[in-house]
Amino acid sequence: MPELLLEILSEEIPARMQRRAAEDLREKLVELADECGFAATVSAEDVQSFATPRRLIGVVRNVPRRQPDAAEERRGPRVGAPDAAIQGFCGANNLAPEQLEIRETSKGAFYFAAIQRKGQDTAEVLASSVPELVYGFGWPKSMRWANTALRWVRPIHGILCLFDGKAVPGGVEFAALNPNVQPIHLPFTNKTVGHRFLAPGSLAVRDFADYRAKLKKANVLIDFSERRARIEKDGARLAQKQGLTIKPDPDLMDECAGLVEWPFVLMGRIDEAFMDLWPEVLATVMRHHQKYLALVDKGGNLASRFLVVAGTRTRDRGRAIVAGNERVLKARLADAKYFRDQDMCRPLEDYVPRLDQLVFHARLGSMREKAGRLEALAAIVGAAMPGTDPMRVRRAALLCKADLVTQMVVEFPELQGAMGGRYAAFGPSHEDAEIATAIAGHYAPRGPGDKCPSDSLSVAVALADKIDSLVGFWAIGERPRGSGDPFAMRRAALGVIRLIVENDLRVPLRSVFVQARDLYGKTAKELDERGIGDLLDFFADRLKVHIRDRGVPHDHISAVFANSRSEQVREDGLAGEVDLVRVLARVGALGRFLGTDDGADLLVAYRRASNIVRIEQKKDARVFEAALYDPGLGDGTERQLSDSLSDINAGMTPLLEAEKFEETMELLSRLRSPVDAFFDRVTVNVDDVDVRENRLRLLARINAVMNEVADFSKIEG
Repeated sequence: MPELLLEILSEEIPARMQRRAAEDLREKLVELADECGFAATVSAEDVQSFATPRRLIGVVRNVPRRQPDAAEERRGPRVGAPDAAIQGFCGANNLAPEQLEIRETSKGAFYFAAIQRKGQDTAEVLASSVPELVYGFGWPKSMRWANTALRWVRPIHGILCLFDGKAVPGGVEFAALNPNVQPIHLPFTNKTVGHRFLAPGSLAVRDFADYRAKLKKANVLIDFSERRARIEKDGARLAQKQGLTIKPDPDLMDECAGLVEWPFVLMGRIDEAFMDLWPEVLATVMRHHQKYLALVDKGGNLASRFLVVAGTRTRDRGRAIVAGNERVLKARLADAKYFRDQDMCRPLEDYVPRLDQLVFHARLGSMREKAGRLEALAAIVGAAMPGTDPMRVRRAALLCKADLVTQMVVEFPELQGAMGGRYAAFGPSHEDAEIATAIAGHYAPRGPGDKCPSDSLSVAVALADKIDSLVGFWAIGERPRGSGDPFAMRRAALGVIRLIVENDLRVPLRSVFVQARDLYGKTAKELDERGIGDLLDFFADRLKVHIRDRGVPHDHISAVFANSRSEQVREDGLAGEVDLVRVLARVGALGRFLGTDDGADLLVAYRRASNIVRIEQKKDARVFEAALYDPGLGDGTERQLSDSLSDINAGMTPLLEAEKFEETMELLSRLRSPVDAFFDRVTVNVDDVDVRENRLRLLARINAVMNEVADFSKIEG
């Protein structure tokens, strides 16, 4: 069958947008095939997409030359309706009255119209569908140009749209915003262009295979993975000649593959005068500002070489390109060396007052105020960690944001934290190594691949920083909504979870949140108990994300977390303290329990009891309280169940307090036999009102006792 080939040629697309754009194009082409009636022959596997810096490419295989004919039935007026209604229905469907059919339905006899729609030629369908795809394509950032209404990531130069070996008739018209200016029309063609510098000429193509082969000859690799593999291979070869290897950096490697259509990897040299700069400074300048790949020696130390990915070949084999990049890097490193030397003229503590000039958030005050809160909050968090020196925790927290106003971090923001740690250890401050480490690592973990701090000082400061931000933004209503999370609260919450879980910390989250709120004073006065509860729910959702890859069902988390929120009330009136380590231990025990026959059967009994009580409570418009159950009204089977519930409930309390969750589940499993006996031998809804109500209270007791372990109503399936 024929194929559809689409290429949108434009100015350079930012590397970070290319892969997502290719996926979006693929999805839109799958939707287009479905909407055009090609779903019978075109599957999702028949659609491919690619992206390069200059082009967005899609290919759809097995597209029929013509749309299939379609049959549609429409119900019209009831038989006996006024003639005007029947004539109107015929006119709307372009049929004569004698072409209507009369059919009997459950609501009587009606007129029906059977409409046959002839399929169009596919080329005609594409002529109208492809422009709609172009206009409806979304980008994270887009622009208008030449006074046109179309928004695209960069100005479009041409559109190749080929079906069955021929250019689709028509094109895309860019309507003008100014009525006095003529619209721009880009016709669909069968031509593309090669590499901008190495093969800029026009290329006529027949199909995707021809397109791909000719572009490769014209120095364009359309496949991202092929460009990336070429960079890795050529880079590794150059590095090996010097006895070096490429420093692993998958994200930067991806970005380099998105910068060029035909990569040429070249090696440059770092001036030895700058090799005394700290490795993170060298790496940051090369990575974030110049997109150079760093090299390391056999000992893992940063080498005085770098790799640059060029987009064109030169007659001098890249010597001028390398020399130009070395000059640029030398200037950037000279700046970095000057900033370092200037910053280290004074102790880190001298920078703290300058944080008044830096706004944390317009409604949450300055970074100086945040540093003050962190000093207090880190001490609170550290108090939950045995062996942590509160004075040193406060010192590290006070200094952790000071580097934000140093010249180095102002110029290279990516170095925040790292420079604070360096200045603390090697500058006039002469802070001890643990304080310097805590300052350097207080942003960690920044993402799922980042290592989590493990020493108590670093963990306390990192937790304080993230919790302060979470509570502050939550208090002013800046909460994540949908896909929007401008203040990275989801990442911060996952960071808190990892810090607690990976270090096995017993941090009472609710009380820490309350104390963090109080440190804000009037700013966070609207964050009441309900708001704190909402924040805990947000953490429950993040916890589900954190353990999803371990195969733990999310409803198990919900069941235990809901129970943890409501299982205790402290003297200060704060209900439901949450301990994440305790929660995860209970989740594991619950999962293992539900995986047994006793657990699965007991869950069925719980649901049966819940349904009966819920239905009868609704019918009677009253609540049957478990605490009011009277054992004296029951028969032997009831009393056996009641005694078992009492014994198990009494035995669970010390086990839960001692966090012996496996033993708790084993004890709970003893309910299975008396519960099964109850449902086998006892009828709940009997004529005797008192007996009926008492038995409903007994069912409520089953749920109440089981809910001491987890909220089983949250368990799905």
